[in-house]
Amino acid sequence: MKKVLVANRGEIALRIMRTLKRLNIKSVAVYSDADKNAPFVKFADEAYHIGASEPAKSYLNQDKIIEVAVQTNTDGIHPAYGFLSENAEFAKRVSEAGIKFIGPGIKAINIMGDKIDAKQAVKKFDVPMVPGTEEAISDIEEAKTIAKGIGYPILIKASAGGGGKGMRVVDKNEDFENQYNRAVSEAISSFGNGAVFIEKFVQDPKHIEIQVLADQHGNVIHLFERECSIQRRHQKVVEEAPSMVLDEALRHKMGEAAINVARSCDYEGVGTVEFLLDRNKDFYFLEMNTRLQVEHPVTEMITGLDLVEEQIKVARGEVLDIKQSDLSINGHAIEVRVYAEDPENDFLPDLGVIDFYEKPSGLGVRVDDGYAQGMPIAMEYDSMIAKLIVHGKDRNDAITKTIRAIDNYKINGFATTLGFCKFALNHEEFRNGKFTINFVAEHYSLDQLSVPLDQQIGRDAYEVFKEIKKERETKILPSNYSAWLENR
Repeated sequence: MKKVLVANRGEIALRIMRTLKRLNIKSVAVYSDADKNAPFVKFADEAYHIGASEPAKSYLNQDKIIEVAVQTNTDGIHPAYGFLSENAEFAKRVSEAGIKFIGPGIKAINIMGDKIDAKQAVKKFDVPMVPGTEEAISDIEEAKTIAKGIGYPILIKASAGGGGKGMRVVDKNEDFENQYNRAVSEAISSFGNGAVFIEKFVQDPKHIEIQVLADQHGNVIHLFERECSIQRRHQKVVEEAPSMVLDEALRHKMGEAAINVARSCDYEGVGTVEFLLDRNKDFYFLEMNTRLQVEHPVTEMITGLDLVEEQIKVARGEVLDIKQSDLSINGHAIEVRVYAEDPENDFLPDLGVIDFYEKPSGLGVRVDDGYAQGMPIAMEYDSMIAKLIVHGKDRNDAITKTIRAIDNYKINGFATTLGFCKFALNHEEFRNGKFTINFVAEHYSLDQLSVPLDQQIGRDAYEVFKEIKKERETKILPSNYSAWLENR
């Protein structure tokens, strides 16, 4: 493999290209109008304009991307995450063009891309699953009966897609029909597929995911877990590895379950198996992401592996040169996502131009970014600007270093999530590991923060909140900001 086209943009395109450069593989960038001056375009060995800023006219334009790949004689296409990364049709077309799709096979993408098919596949391998239906529901009265049998609260969930769309929590039978119709409508709007299913709503869970790595020869290993429970709108903001709540026995059990999920669909490459962990430390299969994850750097930090390099090796047909017994956890890593969002305005997007940009540095500090000073934030795409990743000798060391790095991370021109991430890291619930996916709802609101310090969050977190309030300027979002949200 001598040349790879990266079918993506921003920080992840640049991050992939850096590994390609280290491996002496030429990189090809494709870019839209909005990204003509982006760092990843300048870094690539070759770069080609493929269309307008709207994703449908550029980064989702399969014809144009494959055309550029063929014309430039590329050996592989790396889809990164988002856009076409989990599109089975695109993977098939890439393969038919005689180019290697750097990701799993079409079978795995299809099975794990449909939550119902995924549940049926992993059930054969005795992977723990949340009680619920195994097929899409279509009869509302029958669905109500099933819901009563499972026991409220239940979750109505779209079979296709993710990101919290087509998902509704129902607390009582009287609300079922309304929430069902809303879930179906949103699933059709977001994914073109109105199929939904029911499962038990696990209250106050943690979101734990296991990184897996598989070759084309039947070898599968896991690379430990990531704790991803600090979220807003079902999307992660702070991730860490390892999780402080897993002991070795539970880590082994969840790792074996993740390996079985990979085996259930003949997986190859890197993938992530997501679980919910309840208060009793029982875990349940949630879904599998058949791609590189945004938070993959924390796994790299604690294992010493380059996951993009491992993807390339698998794509070349190489046998894994790592055994499970070779792996151990080295220290602790934390990643905070830097979004152009206002945490004090319900995390809504905050547009602007990067007036000043200065990244933190130091031992164990890594920044994966896709913007430079003077660039505007493109409203057509996801609002993530960068990822700050920090490695420490242990969890306390990693937290201390991350807070210091946040203080040294300077971005002017709009609000970001950096202040919120510092707030979260200082919070008593984060420090003691008791936080769940409900952290934002329970702890980051004006009502919650108005109570006495010793009854709520701890002085350090409260002081950070006051800093955010003091520094925040009132901003007026453009009238078309909702278009950005719909494209995220």
